[in-house]
Amino acid sequence: MAWTKTYHGAEPMRVNKWLAQEGACSRREAETLIGDGHVEIDGVKLTSLGHKIADGETLTLNADATKRLDNQISVIFHKPKGIVSGTPEDDQVPAIRMITRENLRGRTHAIPGRNNSLAPLGRLDMDSRGLLIMSEDGVLAKAIIGPESRLEKEYLVRVAGEITDEVIGKLRHGLELDGRQLRPAIVEKVNRDQLRFILREGRNRQIRRMCELVELRVFDLFRVRVGPVRLEGLEEGKWRIMVEKERSALLRGLNPSERSVPRRKPGIAPRNPAPAPHRNTDDTTRPEGPQHGFRDPMKPLKRTKLKPRKRTPIK
Repeated sequence: MAWTKTYHGAEPMRVNKWLAQEGACSRREAETLIGDGHVEIDGVKLTSLGHKIADGETLTLNADATKRLDNQISVIFHKPKGIVSGTPEDDQVPAIRMITRENLRGRTHAIPGRNNSLAPLGRLDMDSRGLLIMSEDGVLAKAIIGPESRLEKEYLVRVAGEITDEVIGKLRHGLELDGRQLRPAIVEKVNRDQLRFILREGRNRQIRRMCELVELRVFDLFRVRVGPVRLEGLEEGKWRIMVEKERSALLRGLNPSERSVPRRKPGIAPRNPAPAPHRNTDDTTRPEGPQHGFRDPMKPLKRTKLKPRKRTPIK
């Protein structure tokens, strides 16, 4: 089904920029669709990548374009130590090589192959483990690792060294890397050798370098959450498909600590108060409890095809 919308703006805007703002696709994806002849304005096929759409003009992505965008794959992978997120060197094993039918948990309509270009959205070092999101979706990539992203990334980190109140205070808001002040972080002591970090940025080897500055040595770093998405019992080395509910929550920039609370009249208690969130405070290898609103990844999906994206109604 084609996607159609009329542009209303005071000034003309480049087509790729407008499509990205509308959440239809990324700028790069828009350029590819234009080059392949899948984009029209007022019934005329676009041929120029720099074309601007003017007020009152109607843009259409044809059925082939929307089908291509709807079939983009995004996966949740539990990366083990020793696996690299990005491009491997020498005999290193890249994460993409482990996205196979044998390692799949649940069901999917397709297994990524050589024609898929899954990219890591927020890398994990080779010596780190845990949640790694890989995707072909440019809009999702911008939401997770774009400069305006405020999605939280949560880690459980085991360290060697003395964890004092002063050390925790510095980790929270007193450090800078490469001459730039770090954003405030949530840092909690879980037990005598374990810290919980919640960050809203992803500088190169950030947590390890932060710990070095306060004389702590990291010997295990485990990412358990990105925004509202958790590993939820997914075994090490296994992967599952990202469901539409998770994608939508990531695009909205939802963090568990910022969920809106329904309004109620003063003096009236809610009939079904939400339970306190489960917190894993003992062992990084124990899976976190299921999060409300998302399926158990160990259970097979009931559908066999990806659910189409929600798109702006035709105007």
